[in-house]
Amino acid sequence: MSANIYFRLQGLAHIIGNKRIMKDHLRRLVVQEHEADRTLYKAITSDQSIPLEMRLQVQRLFETEMPRDASAVRVKNRCVLTGRGRSVHRFAGLSRIMVRQLAHYGLLPGVSKANW
Repeated sequence: MSANIYFRLQGLAHIIGNKRIMKDHLRRLVVQEHEADRTLYKAITSDQSIPLEMRLQVQRLFETEMPRDASAVRVKNRCVLTGRGRSVHRFAGLSRIMVRQLAHYGLLPGVSKANW
């Protein structure tokens, strides 16, 4: 994590929230930055027309040069308000707890308490 990005984001702490959200945001930026390189490396290593020695050399280069956070698998969906990493609804980016609270206060349009 570069210090330059950290200091730029620290000024936005009131928008971003807590440390976990900021860390996940930085991971998303790294994934975006290296997306084209990862696609190129993956295409070369899986191409059977290229000799095996060349593909292995590219794979070693990929493993050493590419940061681990450049993988999209390492990005975690988090609640945009609390930073909670579990039970996050995709439609709103909110955790189940925040969806329940905001719906209770009437702040989610179109969501009402079920009665039967």
